[in-house]
Amino acid sequence: MRVSINDTVDWRADLGGGTTVALVQAGTFRSDAGALFGPVPRLLWDRLVPDEIDSDHRLLQALNCLLVEPPAGRVLVETGIGERVDDKTRQLGGYEGPAILPALRTAGYDPATVDIVAMSHLHFDHAGGLLDASGARGFPRARIVAQRAEWAIAFEPNLRIVASYVQPELELVRDWGAEGWADGEVEVLPGVSVVPTGGHSAGHQVIVIRGTGPGAKTLAFFGDLGMRPWSANPRWVSSFDDFPLDSVDRKSDLFAQAAADGWLVALSHEAATPIGRLIPDRDRFRFEAV
Repeated sequence: MRVSINDTVDWRADLGGGTTVALVQAGTFRSDAGALFGPVPRLLWDRLVPDEIDSDHRLLQALNCLLVEPPAGRVLVETGIGERVDDKTRQLGGYEGPAILPALRTAGYDPATVDIVAMSHLHFDHAGGLLDASGARGFPRARIVAQRAEWAIAFEPNLRIVASYVQPELELVRDWGAEGWADGEVEVLPGVSVVPTGGHSAGHQVIVIRGTGPGAKTLAFFGDLGMRPWSANPRWVSSFDDFPLDSVDRKSDLFAQAAADGWLVALSHEAATPIGRLIPDRDRFRFEAV
């Protein structure tokens, strides 16, 4: 299965018991290749992305979101960068494609029908689409679910934090977010849970969606602990991880569970093959696209 970056959705699945999930792509952007691979030597990773690096040594990154429909409601996982970006920032970041609101409408989903917006964390490329271009709530009836610890860290004055979180924009949705923040693992709707991990950020969480009944499937969105296929190696962490040792530990545990139980996995920034499974490979794992 290959997802075109020109399509907003090219993958849907029935997980069982009336729970369906669709991948909706909210455009693409570009990140520095070396920063994405962090401590991993280029000798090891260069062969994995031979055609993806542009003249500025940046990799194409998709903004993958999930539209989850369990019987009890509608959940959007992630919101991408959004529409409230000036032309200079858009050009510098190589932003292309539709933002989440038009992408959802193109895919046949009304943003006003979303009950919950669950985000892995609040970095600019995951929480930027909560507001529409005018500054109004993009999901007027939704409850935002992110970890309390993530909201706490997002407004710190530390320069690394300031560079990762668009604090003026988050300030506009701070009260809205406080209405639904999570403290630990929470089932936000029957079959849809958020599980705190830390690692990438202080309040990073994964979203796990479980179907029910015969042949039921489970799908996990590991956020930026599972950005691209090479993230399947727990030791491969990016320079964007604030707590890399925690990332390694949590990836090892969660990936082992996903592999043992045959979970589907949705990668947060993979444009070509974002859906697959994790397969044990010696003391690590590998990602196999479905």
